[in-house]
Amino acid sequence: MEQRISMVTLGVTDLARSRSFYEQIGWRPSGDSTEDVAFFQVGGLVLGLWGREDLAADSGVADSGGWGGVTLAHNVRTTGEVDVVLAAAGRAGGEVVREPAETFWGGYSGVFVDPDGHPWEVAYNPGWELTEDGSVRLPE
Repeated sequence: MEQRISMVTLGVTDLARSRSFYEQIGWRPSGDSTEDVAFFQVGGLVLGLWGREDLAADSGVADSGGWGGVTLAHNVRTTGEVDVVLAAAGRAGGEVVREPAETFWGGYSGVFVDPDGHPWEVAYNPGWELTEDGSVRLPE
């Protein structure tokens, strides 16, 4: 298996609400999206939104309804972009749960939670390269 993640799918309780949230923060769904699933091209990765019950059944897991121990991250090129993205998420109906601030690791970040409770860290990391398409390149 190659060292790569191709897609992350979030289980959502109301697909229309979740799709609208991501569109309001500036994301555009792919033409492959349907009324039952939404896909967003995010750099070299795909983010999918699918009904939580359908995703659990398809994955063969029991849905406990709680946080699954996973956070998502959106890296940006400047500290100012962290502030802009968090403000947009708040206006779109997300909840900013950690205000942007300098971090112990030398960067700057904050966290919002989308309407289904998925936490997103928005971070500027001065030690990581962010390519033109938004992909992150780690130091070797």
